[in-house]
Amino acid sequence: MRLLIVCFLFIISIPAIAQLTITTDMGPCGLHGKAKKNTKEYDPNALKNRYNLPTSDDMDNQISLDQLINNADPNAFSTDKAITLTGYVYNVKVGGIESCNCKAKKAQYRDTHIELTPDADHTDSNFRVIVEVTPRLRKLMSKKGINWSTATLKKKLKGHTIEVTGWLFYDAEHEDQASANDPNDEIGRKNFRATCWELHPVTSLTVKD
Repeated sequence: MRLLIVCFLFIISIPAIAQLTITTDMGPCGLHGKAKKNTKEYDPNALKNRYNLPTSDDMDNQISLDQLINNADPNAFSTDKAITLTGYVYNVKVGGIESCNCKAKKAQYRDTHIELTPDADHTDSNFRVIVEVTPRLRKLMSKKGINWSTATLKKKLKGHTIEVTGWLFYDAEHEDQASANDPNDEIGRKNFRATCWELHPVTSLTVKD
């Protein structure tokens, strides 16, 4: 009996170990990506690269899309919580070349940015909440026969109402590009999003219409 238990534990641990480091076009990439310890990207990268699916205890069912849209407070919500949002997909595109993905250049190793808005009539940048599919979750879903490539997600989701679940994350890197933080678009770069709050990573996607 002891032998059977040990073997079982070893088998179920393999997927978890595999997700700690993935191989990209830039080589092995750990949870902290290219960030070095004690830098501002080190801990945020690890949050972006989470791959565990939320349990019922992890969910906060009190947070809505409207609450996120106008929020500029990095302490408003807990990044230890996941939420589910329903909204209209304005656009789906490949994310940038980022430290969290070890500066990978190929689309399959970069995040997918999904721009979620309240509905088809409110799609200006001040309504867009970014939710992101990461390479680790893409790989995890591919093992289940689910295609989360950017091209496939764009084809299936753009122009539709979806229900999306994911971990809360505040991306401070975009404070000069979010309408909630810079309502008059006077600071730094041009606004392209409503808030720095994101779902990152996304752990579940369902088309509702």
